Amino acid sequence: MKKNNFTNIAREVIETEIQSLRLLKKSLGSSFNKAVEAILNCKNGKVIISGVGKSGIIAKKISSTLSSVGTPSFFVDASSCSHGDLGQISSNDVLILISFSGETLELKNIIQYANRNKKITLIGIVSKKNSILYKASDIKLLIPEVKEAGPGSIVPTSSTIIQLSMGDALAIATMKYKKFGKTDFKKFHPSGSLGAKLKTVEDLMLTGSKIPFIHENLKMKNALKIISKKKLGVLIARNKNNKTTGIITDGQIRRSSQKNDELKNLKVKEIMTKNPVSVSQEMLAAKALALMNEKKITSLCVKDKKIKNKTIGVIHIHNILEANVY
Repeated sequence: MKKNNFTNIAREVIETEIQSLRLLKKSLGSSFNKAVEAILNCKNGKVIISGVGKSGIIAKKISSTLSSVGTPSFFVDASSCSHGDLGQISSNDVLILISFSGETLELKNIIQYANRNKKITLIGIVSKKNSILYKASDIKLLIPEVKEAGPGSIVPTSSTIIQLSMGDALAIATMKYKKFGKTDFKKFHPSGSLGAKLKTVEDLMLTGSKIPFIHENLKMKNALKIISKKKLGVLIARNKNNKTTGIITDGQIRRSSQKNDELKNLKVKEIMTKNPVSVSQEMLAAKALALMNEKKITSLCVKDKKIKNKTIGVIHIHNILEANVY
């Protein structure tokens, strides 16, 4: 096979698409604000997106992105709408139709249906002003006519890139307005590496009877039985007011037993580490893991928000690693 430098072709494709995005950036105007406001005000309806062919694939992705950032949305197949699926679209809905030409045959029935129902807000993402979709839309998001990458400019490349970018812009604008943050994002992404990264200490900590509490005046011979029973390798010491005063680890016990033959007769408070490292339950588990590595410890106390020195949970390094947080 003849040796070719395909990277030059790749650079040409990417440069063509970059130029199309620059044109899109310049084209944004007041209609974009209206589109975002329509989506934000869609509280009693649904945000429905449709397109045909490559535009349909883009529509599915935009719908998925909106849903993932707190704006419930779904994709409807344009062809199926001509055979009963128009029933999925109802009053108070926001309908976003995507078509580069604005003349796609399969969209015409949806456009007519939306125009007959004045309570449906139709947003058109389209490149041609004289098209059916542009004229019929309540909010017109006019995207630039761009050069497609590749020979003859026949393969949808630049046009789909700007459609996708317009959808991403709508999603991020609504996300920012709603102040949709990491905690909210985590609710919709409980699985996978992304969900793991967003887990908090609260998601993984041990609470209630699982916390290995002991009284600071307890004799170590009794404390040894408890640490063996709890199988966590750590004990949290408290005073008579149930305030945390210290922590004991199995490693600490081993080191103390080598120095003191009468370890079993000592009180917990005589060998415990005072003022154990404590974190808030809102801390990301990944950050808690980093803190453990920094301090060279395997457990952290989780403190109460309001009451000083009160422990409401404990998180062990194994809890974090088992949740695939690295």
